[in-house]
Amino acid sequence: MAIRIAVIGVGHLGRHHARLLASLPAAGLAGVVDADPDRSAAVAAEFGTRSFASLEDLPRDLQAVTVAVPTEAHRRVALSCLDRGWDVMVEKPLAASGEEGREIVEAAERAGAILQVGHTERYNPAVRSSVPRILRPLFIEAHRLGTFTARSLDVDVILDLMIHDLDLVRSLDASPVVAVAAVGVRALTDKMDIANARIRFESGCVANLTASRISTDRVRKIRIFQADSYLSIDTAEQEVAHYRLERGGEGRPRIVRDPVSVEKDEPLRVELASFLDAVSTRTRPIVSGRDGLSALELAEEVRRAIREGGS
Repeated sequence: MAIRIAVIGVGHLGRHHARLLASLPAAGLAGVVDADPDRSAAVAAEFGTRSFASLEDLPRDLQAVTVAVPTEAHRRVALSCLDRGWDVMVEKPLAASGEEGREIVEAAERAGAILQVGHTERYNPAVRSSVPRILRPLFIEAHRLGTFTARSLDVDVILDLMIHDLDLVRSLDASPVVAVAAVGVRALTDKMDIANARIRFESGCVANLTASRISTDRVRKIRIFQADSYLSIDTAEQEVAHYRLERGGEGRPRIVRDPVSVEKDEPLRVELASFLDAVSTRTRPIVSGRDGLSALELAEEVRRAIREGGS
């Protein structure tokens, strides 16, 4: 039976939630809500569902919602939905602060609700194809560069873009963080538009992450180095290159490129389908509330390092 679900917030990203949910057999798109009633009505008409004036007007028999409102409203909206007994997928970042994020996570746990956080890159087919080959990362380098848009300016580049890679890194190395060094620059807005962070983990792994939302090109590349192996992942193109060291005759090493098959798909579609499956089976999402909180807390450590560095 299809999951009765609604979308709260149908701006740029929320509209895509509605588009994809309307196409997924496991979803019964029961409605959309937005602060702009005209936009809500237009999206509802486009995807064959109902427009509601507010969250409070949504049908009580919903099973789940996706939340794509501005970050500052995540806490209020997520808590209201959990209070109504609905499972919730919240777009990244989980909340505007670690404190708010913990409040959401604890409320979901008390309610026994499914809470998923929209770190889409974890559902990217290129990442999913790479994970079985990632054994013990020693060095991770990520470049996440975007062109300037008027969207997501309510948060800085750390919560806007870098948090994707903070989540990916935490998923690959869950050991405690022992050191963070970071710099950030305000360029076109009143918040940081460019940031770089160097994070060292207790395992010995080091991650060097760069994020910019004022670049001329869109870049989404992650490089992972481990013993005798190197992966280069392009999440925008959904391509993976895997190189490994092979010792041939007489002990002479050579670099071998292994083919990595990637079945391309829209990451947001995969993410939403995964959420519906978690709701249906009552299983832990691939990116749980606790995962989203871990990424958010690491983002706060990066911000703290920037402040303490005087940038």
